[in-house]
Amino acid sequence: MPTVEADRLEFIASRLLQAAGANEEEAVIISRHSIGANLAGHDSHGIIQIPTYIDRVNQEHIVPGAPFEVVRETNTTTVIDGHWGFGYVVSERAMNMTIEKARQNSIAAATVFRQSHVGRVADYPIMAAEAGMIGMMTADSGRSAKSVAPFGGREARLGTNPICIAMPSELDGPFFIDMATSAVAAGKLAVATARNAPIPEGWLLDSDGNQTTDPGALRQGGVMLPLGGPEGHKGYGLSAMVEIFSGILTGLGFGIDPTGRHNDGCFMAAFSVDAFRDLAEFKREVTEFAEYLTSTPPAEGFDRVYYPGELEHLRAAQKRRDGVEVEDATWERLRALAVEYGLAEELALE
Repeated sequence: MPTVEADRLEFIASRLLQAAGANEEEAVIISRHSIGANLAGHDSHGIIQIPTYIDRVNQEHIVPGAPFEVVRETNTTTVIDGHWGFGYVVSERAMNMTIEKARQNSIAAATVFRQSHVGRVADYPIMAAEAGMIGMMTADSGRSAKSVAPFGGREARLGTNPICIAMPSELDGPFFIDMATSAVAAGKLAVATARNAPIPEGWLLDSDGNQTTDPGALRQGGVMLPLGGPEGHKGYGLSAMVEIFSGILTGLGFGIDPTGRHNDGCFMAAFSVDAFRDLAEFKREVTEFAEYLTSTPPAEGFDRVYYPGELEHLRAAQKRRDGVEVEDATWERLRALAVEYGLAEELALE
């Protein structure tokens, strides 16, 4: 399993995406977000996804250079049709618009539909936090194929339906939560499959409705479980709310479209802290709160307590220094694409 510098991975991803039809601006944005996921330790949303995006471009499920259309708008709200463009590009632009509206009006929200995979949801609320705002985002795959069973069920009815909230602070790394409402993000199963690694019990049921540690069971008729294990009704309820925010409110609907076209719907919001209290005081208190949490004596089996988002920040610093491990199966797919697009010599994926 090769270890590759993050900057080199960004270059490889960008060049392959451009060869597949993305323009340079799109390719740079997608690569930055994707490799940023690797740096944060979320390999499921990292370089492993680039061949999938290229395949979707070739199937015309993703449209490079797609129009960005505002179909409904007020001073504080925006409804955006991404026209099947790259989700990273559409959602980044949408969050920038939402931040600007919140800057002018204290609070703003947007819905986005007909865009491709948006990657790691945390990237967009963190943009708001860096602008001195509280950021929020939910995402749903619309009527794409489902993989998560409702609590008590054994057949898929929901997506992994992530939610993220990010807070401004004076901390070195962002204070945020980014979580799937399923027991695990679907991409982590793909990583486990690529690495031929077992998964914990409680993530999947096989096609017979039994617990399994085989990540490949999902593609063999299995189903993912909601977050919470024996208390999975909580993850199920949260997932249903995310589905309404990002599927029904956006107009994508629910259920499954037999065409199978992946379609991330998103709800995002930004809240200007200055509308509620002094921003500097708020950031200081969030920082003090984080320090209060991390000073908690650790329980048996733990080295220390981390504030929400701290582990991703520490991993990013370590991986930026030491490089990113790429599973052999993904490296081979990247190498094959480099050969296909005549980039083998330039990219040198040995």
